[in-house]
Amino acid sequence: MDEPVDLVEQLGCSSRLRQRRFTLLPLRGEGTPFTDSQGRAPGDSTAPEELADLISSIATVGVLQPVLVEEIDVADKAPAMRLTAGERRLRACRWGAVHKPENPHFTALPAVICPGPLSDEERRIWQLVENLARENLRPGELAAALVLDRCAVLLGKLIAHGYKVPADVYAIDDPIARFSAMERIRGADKKCAAPWSQVLSRLGLQLTPRKARELVRAFAEMPREIAEEMDEAKISLNTRIRFIELNRGRAQAAQDIWAAVKKTNRTRLLSSALTAAADPTITPDGALAEAEQLHEQADSARADKLRADSSVTADSVQFVEQRLVDNTLASLRLLTAALARGARLSAHDLASLRLLTDQLNGTE
Repeated sequence: MDEPVDLVEQLGCSSRLRQRRFTLLPLRGEGTPFTDSQGRAPGDSTAPEELADLISSIATVGVLQPVLVEEIDVADKAPAMRLTAGERRLRACRWGAVHKPENPHFTALPAVICPGPLSDEERRIWQLVENLARENLRPGELAAALVLDRCAVLLGKLIAHGYKVPADVYAIDDPIARFSAMERIRGADKKCAAPWSQVLSRLGLQLTPRKARELVRAFAEMPREIAEEMDEAKISLNTRIRFIELNRGRAQAAQDIWAAVKKTNRTRLLSSALTAAADPTITPDGALAEAEQLHEQADSARADKLRADSSVTADSVQFVEQRLVDNTLASLRLLTAALARGARLSAHDLASLRLLTDQLNGTE
């Protein structure tokens, strides 16, 4: 995806966001950032299994992407540091500060700080830029980001056309629920619609409206816990769509198949297992067994084809006469030995040798 240029420009439109600065924050005592509970909220004092890889990475190379922190003035006290984005990085560093205090990567937390208080819109833009800048944004995260920005477009249009939007509506945490509440306020007023084409253009993403709708549909209909698990397992969008299609009519069957696939730790079987489950008489274990059989057959067919291709290639190759190769290699060894003793090639001979070498490389 392209860099979200429009959002970067929006960062510059906020006087507060323009004042953001980089610094190192302590992980203990005054000045350490605080955060409200987000997501799964792993504990501060233990190293949950889901944070183990992140802790190991930070211990080795440090925090590669600073967290985002909002600086809140407090009367007669030092400013409070409220985390805006980066809870897992914060919690991993807190664990490291307690359990690995000798590691220099756990002595402070790299942060980009912005003076607050930020508006909901400013905070949302800042978080969205940070999320979209990541290389491997997962489907669930991308879908949530897209819906949040569509909410922002819809909110702006509603306010511009005189609609009253209660604060508790645009403060709804769940992106789908927030958008649905705003859509109810819009009703059938086409002037306030928030088309995907406008949302994607505003974000500067090379994504079609159809793809955006598919992402959001999978996000909206997928149980949140399963969506997060599929994000971790890197399940493709097409497979997620198959899952929600089965989930609509046979929710228990779909979820049992996902549980069976997870248990085998072979998530690549999910798509085939969901296809097999189109037969309502098949059990989840039966669908998984059929998927395994299909994959084994496909792997065997690919292996046979590779062997056949290799055999055809070997039989059809015309090799250089061995005597010519031996003579050439012997001459090159003599030439290399002479050069090693201090002999030199003329400029013409050196150029000819380089040309022949380039031609030889080009035949590989």
